[in-house]
Amino acid sequence: MKPIPSLAIAAVAALTLLSPRSRADEGMWLFNKPPTKQIQAKYGFELTPQWLEHVQKSCVRISTGGSGSIVSPNGLVMTNHHVGSDMLEKLSTGDKDYIKDGFYARSYAEEVPCPDLEINVLWTIEDVTERVNKAVPATASLAEQNSARRKELSAIEAQSLKETGLKSEVVTLYQGGRYHLYRYKRYEDVRLVMAPEKDIAFFGGDPDNFEFPRFDLDMCFFRIYEGGKPLAAEHYLKWSRNGATDNELVFVTGHPGRTERLNTHAHLEFMRDTQYPLQMRNMWRREVQLATFMGRSEEFRRIAEGDFFGIQNTRKARTGILAGLQDPALMAQKLAAETELRKAVAANPQWEKDWGDAWSQVEAAKRVHSELLVRLSAFGGPGMALGGTMFGAAKDLVRLADESAKSDGERLREYRESNKASFEFGLYSPAPVYPDLEVEKLAASLQLMVELLGGKDPAVVQALAGKAPRERAEELIRGSGLADVAVRKRVAAGGKDAITSSSDPLIQMVRSLDGENRALRKRYEEEVDAREKAAYAKIAAAKFAKYGEDQYPDATFTLRLSYGAVKGYPQGGKQIVPFTNFAGLYARAEERGNVYPFEVPKRWLAAKSKLNLNTPFNFVSSCDIIGGNSGSPTINRAGEVVGLIFDGNIQSLVGNLMFDETYNRAVSVDSRAMIEALRTVYGMERLADEIVGAGT
Repeated sequence: MKPIPSLAIAAVAALTLLSPRSRADEGMWLFNKPPTKQIQAKYGFELTPQWLEHVQKSCVRISTGGSGSIVSPNGLVMTNHHVGSDMLEKLSTGDKDYIKDGFYARSYAEEVPCPDLEINVLWTIEDVTERVNKAVPATASLAEQNSARRKELSAIEAQSLKETGLKSEVVTLYQGGRYHLYRYKRYEDVRLVMAPEKDIAFFGGDPDNFEFPRFDLDMCFFRIYEGGKPLAAEHYLKWSRNGATDNELVFVTGHPGRTERLNTHAHLEFMRDTQYPLQMRNMWRREVQLATFMGRSEEFRRIAEGDFFGIQNTRKARTGILAGLQDPALMAQKLAAETELRKAVAANPQWEKDWGDAWSQVEAAKRVHSELLVRLSAFGGPGMALGGTMFGAAKDLVRLADESAKSDGERLREYRESNKASFEFGLYSPAPVYPDLEVEKLAASLQLMVELLGGKDPAVVQALAGKAPRERAEELIRGSGLADVAVRKRVAAGGKDAITSSSDPLIQMVRSLDGENRALRKRYEEEVDAREKAAYAKIAAAKFAKYGEDQYPDATFTLRLSYGAVKGYPQGGKQIVPFTNFAGLYARAEERGNVYPFEVPKRWLAAKSKLNLNTPFNFVSSCDIIGGNSGSPTINRAGEVVGLIFDGNIQSLVGNLMFDETYNRAVSVDSRAMIEALRTVYGMERLADEIVGAGT
């Protein structure tokens, strides 16, 4: 990984953190609170309510953890290959490897149903902050506040679902400063339409990941069906035949996952000194374990490669974030910004009374979090995600039986009624389960538990039952029937009696660990999460009072709008130009000996003489993105697709903490490259015509 320029971080951090109102092309903005004034002032473009509504209802959130957009009136959805790769793996077999060879449906009849892919379209947004806050007694204890808040959130979601029939989620914004109710149109019937080969979708592999120039066709197409027919989309994005130009205003509309830009200095210190070092150690370990597993056979490589890429990608991304946290200049600027705000609060008696203790409360929360972190990590987090589909099913079945007996407001959030359809859709997925990979995942989790807690720890003794981690994992996975969806449904239908009488070893193991994990989660939610929400709500109020409410919240994997310009950036003493082309792909392959991961697929070698090698392939823009934005459309003023987000450059990895317009860049596949590839390389004229609108 290239070093991130400290001076650049310091300079931009000063701008970003000290002056919230004076930003460059920065921000992951709410659609109901867009940066209208900033865009008008800098680019002379007016964001109208009609433009925003159309774009909002053309974008989708994908259950695999990415973004996408509807790009035809027939429900065609565009996203990244790496967003769709989980589904490609589930649809593949030893005889047909859709990751390696790609998939190409030539007609509706050839489009393949996806077993558990859910797509959501954000339909409405409602601010429910006042209702939530009224339900939480200010004088109550943290535990009582947390309970009251959870009950009210569940009540709001349940009422919304009943009244509208739309999937309803209350989203926490500004880390507790605001609460918005998001209602989604939800689609379960999704079918695979097209995916290129991995060698062109992820050309350059891990060495080129988070780098630029890039030469990736990281695209994938699905289709939403409704009533057994392709969705007649009310809103969809039209395609730009001409693509983007240098310095053109563009927008990215997608679902960034998580940022920590509003965190206090103490919170960032906890991340730097405690949280991230532990996470990084675990990720390096897991990456080596998966590489070893994949090396045992071609089939093991096929079934584990997606997990391996995922851990590589996360490790590289978090290495960049940790580098930012370890930069004294960035941390000093963060402290300076915080000090400025705290002085303003202290100077106003009413502000000091209302908000003055917020920062010390965050510190107190992180002290408790430090106490809990190792133990929570050993259990795979508050949700007890020890590893694998089968263990996850066992945990969900055990907890479902307990939670279903409670009132909706008393349940753990993931088991609430408003989430029931999505929860059951995942739990009863018919996607293939590979016992060898399940053993590998659970064994790795048990090994980590022993490493973190020690062999004599009661939880470890309980989990291992006198056996070595791998032996225990073999016993649990091979002896369980939960790979069978019918068994999962039967156990769920049997409720608490079916759980208590079950002889399934995975269910028995989960029951033995569930009590402690629930207790850890309860303490975390009441002493860390509830305290942080209360404290950050005060900090948000202080920022609004001092700087105004024209600010964007941290990312929450909900729909956001980013804006910027197509432009290059300085690196290594030279200016990186914003576009690559097909000619550069072949040159890069030749430079690296045309061997994996720089090997051009045979199909692309055969098509080279037919391709327009000057076709723009990938490009960069100053749009502010983060993980979760993968698959987001890059659009122009007319709301037309000019690109498809798939990555950021290496300098953007610190974007979880701050934004630097000089260096941070979002990387897109060019709209022209996608159409040229569909027509010339893959012979998919029908799909290309649907996308660009020919014949409609």
